[in-house]
Amino acid sequence: MITLAPLDQVHPDAVEQLLDAAFGPDRHGRTAYRLREGMAEIPALSFAALEEETLLGSIQCWPVTLAGDGGATDPLVLVGPVAVRPDRQRDGIGRMLMERMIEAATETGETALVLIGDPEYYGRFFGFTADATAGWTLPGPFEPRRLLARLTDGRTLAARGALGPRRAMAGA
Repeated sequence: MITLAPLDQVHPDAVEQLLDAAFGPDRHGRTAYRLREGMAEIPALSFAALEEETLLGSIQCWPVTLAGDGGATDPLVLVGPVAVRPDRQRDGIGRMLMERMIEAATETGETALVLIGDPEYYGRFFGFTADATAGWTLPGPFEPRRLLARLTDGRTLAARGALGPRRAMAGA
């Protein structure tokens, strides 16, 4: 039976091994890593999927900011990585993790989630779209169609701006 637990209950080395298995050891060069550079994950939104003592999957969320061209800043939550052990992919584990994270985001009042991912999957199952992100830039290369946001409770964001780490949250 798969259970979900706060990610901070899992040893960090086990998470790193899972991420290497899911994305490869060169994953640190990806733009998403630059977005969360120097940030601590948000414990209330980061979870592990466990089967007994075995880590099958994880989801991490990070504090980021959209610095609008007009000077305003908006806090957002960067979702990801969502990782599942390669031999357990297609078992619904990633979907379980996403659903739990969205539930926790709703409980904590987070109304703006952003991720870099497959628009067909994240749009269909979780309501993420590229509608609000077309004018955003990132600190590295990315496919604009894969930069997705999920805004709730009438939340709007700057149409143009740069996404980056939320420095005020460093060490939090």
